[in-house]
Amino acid sequence: MGDEFQGVYDDLGLAVRATLLARLQMPEGIECRFGLGRGEVATIGSGVVGAVQDGSAWWTARRAIDEARAHQYAKLGFVRTWYRSAEGAATDEGLVNAYLLGRDFIVGGMNPRARRLLRGQLLGRTQAELAEAEGITQSAVSQNLSRSGANALVAGEAQLMGSIR
Repeated sequence: MGDEFQGVYDDLGLAVRATLLARLQMPEGIECRFGLGRGEVATIGSGVVGAVQDGSAWWTARRAIDEARAHQYAKLGFVRTWYRSAEGAATDEGLVNAYLLGRDFIVGGMNPRARRLLRGQLLGRTQAELAEAEGITQSAVSQNLSRSGANALVAGEAQLMGSIR
């Protein structure tokens, strides 16, 4: 496996969700950084695995991941995700990055069960299904989602997805 993966989303909210799901899917103890970039994408050829793309979105995402790394090594060691928009593009950088700061802080403090429960909730599983999978009660799932900050992340994501498209 390589040391990076890339994707293109038509909607910033979906890209934000994808980075959260990717982070929650990582095995315990493994972390990665994400750079989200808004801009133009152009197909410039084809390669072994499909289209080869370039454009301001790719370069902006690279700048964003570099900024995430810089924040992580400065005073914000929990930062894993950052967002940038190409020059001239409509942007809500401050809003998105404020959510990402809180999200990264909360996820960084979660234990493995809390991460699994949040992932399950984001994927549409019911609390009863999550409880059965974890061998705990539905009430324990509800309490964990509330205490861990998962409910706040889901609510924040819903607000964010409603305000940026």
